[in-house]
Amino acid sequence: MHVPSPLDRSLLDRSLKSVWHPCTQMKQHENLPLVPIVRGEGPWLIDADGRRLLDGISSWWVNLFGHCNPRINAALRDQLERLEHVMLAGFTHEPVVQLSERLAALTGHRLGHAFYASDGASATEIALKMSAHYWRNVGRPEKSRFVSLAGSYHGETVGALAVTDVAIFRDAYAPLVRPGSIVPTPDARLAEPGESAADVARRAAAALEAHLAEHHAETAALIVEPLVQGASGMVMYDPEYLRLARALCDRYAVHLVADEIAVGCGRTGTFFACEQAGIWPDFICLSKGISGGYLPLSLVLATDTIYAAFYDDATTRGFLHSHSYTGNPLACRAALATLDIFEQDDVLAANRGLAQRLGDAVRARFGDHPAVSHLRQRGMILAFDVASERPDFSRRFFSAALEHGVLLRPIGNTVYFMPPYVLDDGHVAHLVAGAATALAEALA
Repeated sequence: MHVPSPLDRSLLDRSLKSVWHPCTQMKQHENLPLVPIVRGEGPWLIDADGRRLLDGISSWWVNLFGHCNPRINAALRDQLERLEHVMLAGFTHEPVVQLSERLAALTGHRLGHAFYASDGASATEIALKMSAHYWRNVGRPEKSRFVSLAGSYHGETVGALAVTDVAIFRDAYAPLVRPGSIVPTPDARLAEPGESAADVARRAAAALEAHLAEHHAETAALIVEPLVQGASGMVMYDPEYLRLARALCDRYAVHLVADEIAVGCGRTGTFFACEQAGIWPDFICLSKGISGGYLPLSLVLATDTIYAAFYDDATTRGFLHSHSYTGNPLACRAALATLDIFEQDDVLAANRGLAQRLGDAVRARFGDHPAVSHLRQRGMILAFDVASERPDFSRRFFSAALEHGVLLRPIGNTVYFMPPYVLDDGHVAHLVAGAATALAEALA
């Protein structure tokens, strides 16, 4: 076991005395020490002793092009000498305008008028509020309910919890949450004998159709994580579901909200995951990777039809929502540098090769493992499920992986890989070897 140095130990003690860490039972850190990080370099995180950890989960799915990326660093240094922040109510600035233009162009101008916040849950709140307010503005205030998929995760603020179906996040706050409707997930693992992933998608879409047929009059929107449901264990499904959901939302006058917070920015193989289904939603939520993993930034893109319903002389018909750091120039400049890298390095094409090499390595090491099932991949996201009765499997795997120089953090019994887009073959080998050793030790 890695023994922290005195410098590490001091930082750990100070953190435990002063910081309430997220998504954590703090008492567990009596036995599972925090990991003190002092530096980042490409796909590596480095502690005070110089121990290097390959960041196999992109630091909670945010980092795209490595830590301390020189091009993003240079853009931020330049922006620091120009403008660090200005309120976006009544003011504007070049980075937020340029970013909004470029994002709209990436949708073929099907969506635009970006509305900014700082985190994914806030983007969810914005999209839900916009949808309900839209229906009120067009004279249908009864359309104020929301539908989401079983196992969905859209954030942990009170509004976002209304469309989140992960018990550990939702149950404690149930009295505060406005209930929404849950429809079956198109999870490809639910295939019956002889069924394909597309068959499962069609079966789930039929359940959605039955729900909307009965409840469309009070339903404002359906919200989905396109292609991959992250927090419920990297649930993957066929694009056919998105095609059918888009048609059903059109038929029943219900908005489609695409939560691309985790799956956008190239994660699934296309810049927007929805592109793989050949459809566009009414709202797109983005966060995480949009700033390259540098600064808190989220946004919602909406159709011109949505925007037009708020454009009026009456203030009450406007979208009255705000965040102090909305459209922060530094965060927007980081996002612009991120988009520059996508364009200049043809990242989506390069990722196809990297995803193939990573997938081949994972399949070669785990494909025949007796405890592994449902090995699956969508672009730069890979996952498999592990048969283990140990209630502490996730913590055992996480700790063992750290000992072997890899940051991997299973979701329950699902081990997943979601690394930055900058891995070379040596990094891939290190990541997969560390995962294999960690699995052996976690199951021992």
